[in-house]
Amino acid sequence: MESSRYQERAKLYLDKFTGLKTVEPVAVRLVKMINEDTSSLKEFEAVIRADPTLVLRILKLINSSYFSLRTKIKSVSEAIAYIGMDNLRNMIVLDAVKNIFSQDSSTPEFSRKRLWAHCAVTSICCQMVAERIFARKGEDYFLCGILHDTGLIVEDQVAPEKFKTFCRTFSPQTQALTEHEQMVMGTDHTIIGYLLTLKWGMEPDLCRGIKYHHNILNEVEPHSHAGILQIAEYLAARIGYEAFPEIHTRIGSPLLLSHIKENIMEYRAIADDMPQEIQRVREIYALGDDDADESV
Repeated sequence: MESSRYQERAKLYLDKFTGLKTVEPVAVRLVKMINEDTSSLKEFEAVIRADPTLVLRILKLINSSYFSLRTKIKSVSEAIAYIGMDNLRNMIVLDAVKNIFSQDSSTPEFSRKRLWAHCAVTSICCQMVAERIFARKGEDYFLCGILHDTGLIVEDQVAPEKFKTFCRTFSPQTQALTEHEQMVMGTDHTIIGYLLTLKWGMEPDLCRGIKYHHNILNEVEPHSHAGILQIAEYLAARIGYEAFPEIHTRIGSPLLLSHIKENIMEYRAIADDMPQEIQRVREIYALGDDDADESV
């Protein structure tokens, strides 16, 4: 089957990507520990102390004006208790993922910095939609948004010549992104992202959301990870944060369109609050601490 062929090619790309050791083993281990929910705070502290940069990030955050604590926190385990496991997990993943985006592509048609800005804003939209529209735990959807296009970075890194061809021959006005990607790359970033997040120990629903976020013609439940991610990408595009220039993000599912129309006032409120929310999230997750996301 063609789909299995795409999956096999995605696995080949990921084998090469893993060999580059882009994501620190400490990050992968911590995410799995958080998802399994069986480790003590002391066990988390022991693993975190293997990454001095992460220790500094956690202590800097907990002692920042955002938390406004009366006494200074010096213990990592105490800081984790204040921050919460979901925020800790997202901070760890963001630290790992930002390294992937740190060097720009050699292909002029593709910018990793632009993609990072797109992913960052999409993740914020995901969290806002999940919390405000569906009263769900927003941190999980935030993570889905930040990771959804990571497969493009994998392709750019491990198959640069093919990726250059893909970017230079892609016409947003006449081609579907993933279909053109499959033709040139032999797979697409949704499949790669799905397999990568499974490997990192992410929740299965989150992984499936990444796999189906370009599946715009079939019915998608609005409250699902894929549904919220598609809505968030649409909102991000409306304020100028597309992954590729001139790409026109649209909502193809009648179910999603109907849902947005029924809740249009809530979605307008989300759009109005976006600048303030971007600033809040930058403070929590340090989205603006390096050059990888200058425009966020």
